[in-house]
Amino acid sequence: MRRFIIERDIPDIGSAEREQLRDAAGQSNSVLQAMQSEGKAIQWEHSYVAGDKTFCVYVCNDPELIDEHAERSGFPATVVTEVRKIIDPTTEKA
Repeated sequence: MRRFIIERDIPDIGSAEREQLRDAAGQSNSVLQAMQSEGKAIQWEHSYVAGDKTFCVYVCNDPELIDEHAERSGFPATVVTEVRKIIDPTTEKA
């Protein structure tokens, strides 16, 4: 499957309390489970919360599934970018 970074503009998300983040994760997970039960291959790996944005890492074959998840969950997919390559500190020696 392909990997995507999703930039989501969500005002005040950086100051959200733990309970609010739990609720958001639960809402996203519920939509993902529903989509997966419909035979749609999409998975959330993790997200980074920074200021008024989240940066989410998802894997799926069709980026339209990201838009569908955004619409169904209520979390905007402001910018969706496909990850083409991954590098890390060990890349220098690979």
